[in-house]
Amino acid sequence: MAADSSRVLVIGSTGYFGKFMVDASLRLGHPTFALVRESTQASDPEKAKVIESFKSRGVNIIYRYFPSEFGFDVERLDIMEPAKSILDVKARVRQRLREEGVPHTIVCGALAANWYFLPRIGQVEASGPPTDKVCILGDGNTKVVLVREEDTATYTIKAADDPRTLNKIMYLRPPGCVITHNEMIDLWEKKTGKKFDRIHIPEQEVIKKIQEGPVDMRGSYMIAHAGFVKGQSIIDIDTSFGVEASELYPEVKYASIDELLDSYL
Repeated sequence: MAADSSRVLVIGSTGYFGKFMVDASLRLGHPTFALVRESTQASDPEKAKVIESFKSRGVNIIYRYFPSEFGFDVERLDIMEPAKSILDVKARVRQRLREEGVPHTIVCGALAANWYFLPRIGQVEASGPPTDKVCILGDGNTKVVLVREEDTATYTIKAADDPRTLNKIMYLRPPGCVITHNEMIDLWEKKTGKKFDRIHIPEQEVIKKIQEGPVDMRGSYMIAHAGFVKGQSIIDIDTSFGVEASELYPEVKYASIDELLDSYL
């Protein structure tokens, strides 16, 4: 461990992304601290196991809670309600950080590759890869960014010591992680040797699903609409306050979408 490695505090450490952040921080040699709620450890056996795992690897556990920031650029996001109002809270937190002069780095990780869409080859309602047909929102030609969770964590922890990211927004846009839905399906067809019937869902029908569809699917459709139809994961980077992770850290060997798809064969 380098003597001058800074201490890293992971907020939401037992959540989906938090575990990857803790792993990356430890792997890159940082003294690592994890914020957890005492009630979480007492009431959730699975997360209690995660916390015990942290302790066994030398993570310092701190029992407090603060909000976190990941995903789309919430200050420039075109997404439907009620997601917009929920994410507006994050935008207000950003603004307060700036007003109070708190040193910070905001990471816009776009869409988590293995969380939802890549295992379904970009579909919303499917339970896995297509077998005969594949549903596409819109025309399927909108660029979207899908970054592996471990890579998002690595880029984030590397930024913790980097003065180039201070008070900046760091966007994750490795070239091999930028793709359209049609291109993703092309790759999958090449890997499987199959051709799939491509069914396009017009944007108005997508909006109707968001407004009137099953409650448990509306959130996924909102995110898919913002990413795969509106292209909100690949908005222009304003260099006055924005930097791009793969340009800052070309030494990071990230997993491309082409490589990640192999794991679903």
